[in-house]
Amino acid sequence: MPLSENYMSTLKERGKKSRVYAQFQDVGLTLTELLCDEKHKALYIKLAKQHDSDKLLNLAKRISGMKNIKNKGAYFMKVLHSKE
Repeated sequence: MPLSENYMSTLKERGKKSRVYAQFQDVGLTLTELLCDEKHKALYIKLAKQHDSDKLLNLAKRISGMKNIKNKGAYFMKVLHSKE
């Protein structure tokens, strides 16, 4: 089960009302999976609330395909903040 499905099912089991933030959580968890950066999951969810989701996902997909980058999460943050 992918990380995003597992996380969302856990929220449903707990009975949390996350309908308002579900789309942001889904984008944040997708970023987590693409960048292989589990420990910064909350940061990616927060970024999804602050930035355009399509822009974030396109950037993460482009970076996830780069083989020569060790820390894809750090590179993602560097590229994201250099464009602002």
